[in-house]
Order: sequence, then structure tokens, then C-alpha cells
Amino acid sequence: MAEKDESDQLQRFIFDQADVRGQFVQLRETTQEVMHRGGYPPGVQRLIGEGLAAATLLAATLKYPSALTLQLQSNGPMALLLIQARSDGGLRAMARFNGEVPDGAPLSVQAPEGTLAITIEPDAEPDRYQGIVDVGGGTLAQALERYFLESEQLLTRVWLAAEGDAAAGLLLQRLPGQPGHDEDAWDRAGHLAATVQPEELLQLPPLTLLQRLFHEETIRLFDPLSYRFQCRCSEERVAAMLLSLGEEEIRETLAEEGQVEVRCEFCNALYPFDEVDVEALLTSPIARAPDSQRSH
Repeated sequence: MAEKDESDQLQRFIFDQADVRGQFVQLRETTQEVMHRGGYPPGVQRLIGEGLAAATLLAATLKYPSALTLQLQSNGPMALLLIQARSDGGLRAMARFNGEVPDGAPLSVQAPEGTLAITIEPDAEPDRYQGIVDVGGGTLAQALERYFLESEQLLTRVWLAAEGDAAAGLLLQRLPGQPGHDEDAWDRAGHLAATVQPEELLQLPPLTLLQRLFHEETIRLFDPLSYRFQCRCSEERVAAMLLSLGEEEIRETLAEEGQVEVRCEFCNALYPFDEVDVEALLTSPIARAPDSQRSH
């Protein structure tokens, strides 16, 4: 197995004869890529790492190919945390912040009166689904537990850890019970998982961690899922965004700056449009279409 797959993978498991399933994810290369491109300070890095692990855990619960967006927004130091995860393994993240984001402080300090929105966009359906919860005064993991309880009516426990360029997360979920199943398994699994330490989440190999936590339980493992940094920006997407601003704003920016530049907030890629590019953009069939958003 390639080294990247070992460091950026999610391990799914289920308790035999019990209505409990779980997932454990570790991300290193993906997190390193995000941090390298964004140049974020420590407090923001930790929240991004936890958010990447959280979005990966959430995306792995989806039954159909989909894109999932985790968005934390507030009027405090952490203005915006945006994580996007696809069921095919693509991950990307960006953050906006105002001043210093206290590292390790509760969300009531980092993102006061904030909200956490989870949006799911199935590949095969035009509709999207969204659940929103108040962040509250605890942690991102606790906010996720409330999301599952309020939006999915599923008892869920979540543990997240991030340090530097590494991130990890553990999720346990109670499924609808079946007659004859171990009714105490949910409480037992939660007590066992609650003994995990952040450094264990970040450093122990998946099978070692699961054996350490649940060595007295019978659990069944599924094939691991691999994840990677993947940005979906492109010149075509940027051009479409510029057209939505309208011709007047595009030409004003061109006159003032000499060119129109757009930088992707996820991967830091720069897309410059000089005078020739702008003319080609504004005279393209898409820009001239009757239903386009071009200003006249």
C-alpha cells in the first residue's frame, strides 16, 4: 500500500451483534497541503484540521456519491471555516479570520454566536439538503453531535484532534436496534472510546487504536477509504464567476489594475485575465446568451 494511503485514510467498522458503527480517520498529507497553501496561524490551523477530520467522517456516512460542505460562520475571530469533502475522496478547505484566533479556546470565544451548517449535494439529484445548528460554547465535536441528533435523529459521539499538519477523528453512531442485539453495546462503546487521548488519535495506526479501545469487543472492519487534497477550481469556473459580476465591474477593474486577477481561496492558485482575455470572455457565446448574468 502506498504511503499516502496509509496516512490519509478512513477505517470503517461495525460492532457484531450490536447496533453500533464507527469510523476512524487520520489525515496528514491532505492537511499539510491545506496548511502550506493557506499559511494559517496556529489557532486557525487547529480548527481547520478538526474541520477536515469532521467533514471526512460526515462524508463517509453518505449512502450515495455526493459532495458535503461543512461551514462554520460567526462574527467573532473565526469568521468562516469552509471544508468540502467528496465521497470520491477529494478534500479542500479555507478559512477567513479577524485578528487572533485563540488556540485551544472554546468555540464561544473563537466563533461567538456562530452557526454550523452541513450541506449535502447528491451527484445524481438536483436538490441539496442542509442542516444548521448553533455552535454553542463547546467544541466542534460537540456541535457535530448536536447536528446528528437534531438533523438525523441519530445518537452520535465524536472525538477530534489536530496538531500542526496532522488531524484525526473518531465517530461512533447508534443505529436503529434489532431484537436480540446487545442493548448495552452503545453505552459500553462510548465509555471505552472516551478514554482515547488526542495523541493516540493522531499517532496510533488505525488497527492498533481500535484494538486498544475495543479489545474485548467483536468488531468487523471494512475496506479503508483513501482521501487526498483536491481543488476543483479552473479557468472555466473563474470565468463564469467573473461573468456573474457583470461587464461594467470587470471593465472597471481592468482599467484600474491593468488586469483582472482572481485567486482561489482553497488552493491559492492565481488566475490573471489581461485585456485580450477580458475581451474574449465578454464576447464569448456564454456571455452573449440572452439568459446570461452579464450586465448590459
